[in-house]
Amino acid sequence: MMEIKRNSQIKTAPVMNLFGLMPDGTAIYSYELSNKNGMKLKVITYGATITELKMPLKNDQVVDVVLGFDTLEAYLQSFNLPSPPYMGATVGRYAGRICNSTFSLNEQKILLNKNNNENSLHGGKIGFSQKVWTVKDLHVGKKSSITLTYSSPAGEENYPGELVVELTYTLSKENELIIQYSARSTEDTVVNLTHHSYFNLDGHLSSVKDQELIVNAHRMLETNNEYIPNGRFLELYDTYFDFYIPKKCPSKIDNTFVIDQTEGFAASLFNKKNNLKMTVYTDQPGVHIYVGGNCFNTIKGKENADYHSLSGICFETQNYPDAPNNSNFPSAVLKKGDEYTHNTIYKFQSF
Repeated sequence: MMEIKRNSQIKTAPVMNLFGLMPDGTAIYSYELSNKNGMKLKVITYGATITELKMPLKNDQVVDVVLGFDTLEAYLQSFNLPSPPYMGATVGRYAGRICNSTFSLNEQKILLNKNNNENSLHGGKIGFSQKVWTVKDLHVGKKSSITLTYSSPAGEENYPGELVVELTYTLSKENELIIQYSARSTEDTVVNLTHHSYFNLDGHLSSVKDQELIVNAHRMLETNNEYIPNGRFLELYDTYFDFYIPKKCPSKIDNTFVIDQTEGFAASLFNKKNNLKMTVYTDQPGVHIYVGGNCFNTIKGKENADYHSLSGICFETQNYPDAPNNSNFPSAVLKKGDEYTHNTIYKFQSF
């Protein structure tokens, strides 16, 4: 990888600021991390949400590659939109849809809260994306990182077990955004965590329609008209969803791709306008790809942006949606005393 040289005086110490107050008065803070190359990350404690990710380019310009909002009020209001965008948020307890909001665990039927027609989506009515997280650790050095935690009480959204989650965001000297999750439960439960940033390598004021997408997968999940998997896999060769070779970002995609080889990359995005590339690596069995960000002309994005249906693209690395109801999918069960782990890297290169 080509190293982006920057002034050695660039500061990497974290910066903390008050971002806003929740309706009950709870303070939400923003933390800014940076590496010595000039890469900058901003995270807020509401939803453990990434609000900004700035990348230095070879021509000394800087581009903010994620969508977001300028105020806490806008993040809160976004969950009232016809299709909440989960802008930059951490998603849990279960990313994706669970059919009919039910699953069986240890011969017991679990009834979850419904928030997507009859289904449960992204953790239910008030998932991890709308919770206040606590900062546990901040580190500065070769790797600049922040660790946030959230303790989900037993019965929250009707999920069994108290689930304690730790999430670490790290900026490496190789211009990687590294995301590491771990979780433990007091009872057997199901877990599927993911990150929901909308990426746009041309900046959050632009569109992704001309950026080149590669998905390192030959299969994806077949779904019904409500995007619920039916347990079958579709072969992708020479189809609309075959992104094994570069194609422009599709105008509509909301699909889970099967990652067969986790030691390779899962997907990549390249912007010819500024020669910036992002490569996604993960140890998860799938990557759910979604193009969107539409705020329905109701809420303004950062810098007064009007986000639309092609404003950004999500790479939601995760287990498969509705895995608790499909025995041929990788198990989403977390046993009492065991540890859930998930590691994903978004690596940036400027050419």
